[in-house]
This record gives sequence, structure tokens and C-alpha cells, in this order.
Amino acid sequence: MSVERRRRAYRRGRWAEALCRLVLSLKGYRIVAADYRAKVGEIDIVARKGRTLAIVEVKARETHANAAAALLPRQRRRIARASAAFLAHHPSLAALIVRFDVMLVRPWQLPRHVKNAWHLDERGGD
Repeated sequence: MSVERRRRAYRRGRWAEALCRLVLSLKGYRIVAADYRAKVGEIDIVARKGRTLAIVEVKARETHANAAAALLPRQRRRIARASAAFLAHHPSLAALIVRFDVMLVRPWQLPRHVKNAWHLDERGGD
């Protein structure tokens, strides 16, 4: 992938994340963190609504199917590890119900919010 193509993809991803934060806010979520990075992984958005803490991955592609397919098991495991690191640094949120969501973004449409997109098994994977 060329440098310019990577830059465009990065800008598109950042724009998609900002759009998703706005949509979540309009749906009544409070954005707790954005672009959280830990050594074990990263989280695009952490949002709270009531007793639920949503760990949200944003995928921007030309189609919703391509966006959904871009969330691979390895990435889900990294997000799960990052969420554990996030909760370790924010113990006041640890009592909340943690849910893994994905927001699928395609051009000229509102993001599709998929709640409970995946669940963790007992090993911390999916």
C-alpha cells in the first residue's frame, strides 16, 4: 500500500470514528475514551449508557459486509486485552456490564451500530 493510500485510509478512519462518537452521543451514550492505546491493543471508542460500558470498534469500508469482515478474531482478542487494561486503569467502571460493539461505516450513510457484536470466552478470546 502506498504512503498516500495509507494516509487516506487513516484520515477516513479518523473521520469515521468522529462520526461514530457523534452518533453514539446522540443516542444517549457518554464517550468515556476515544483512541485508547495500551501495549496489548487499542480501543476506538469507550462509551457508557446507564450500567453498560460499550467497547466500540469502528470499521469503515465501501460496504457493510466488507466492514464486518474486517474485524478478525485476532483483532477481537487484542481489543479484549485492551479493554482489560482500560478497566484496570479505571476501576470505577469495572462494575459495569462490558459489551463489545462494532460500528460499520460506509460512505454517505449513517453508521450501523451492532451491539454485542461478539462475546468473550473464558480464555479472554472469542
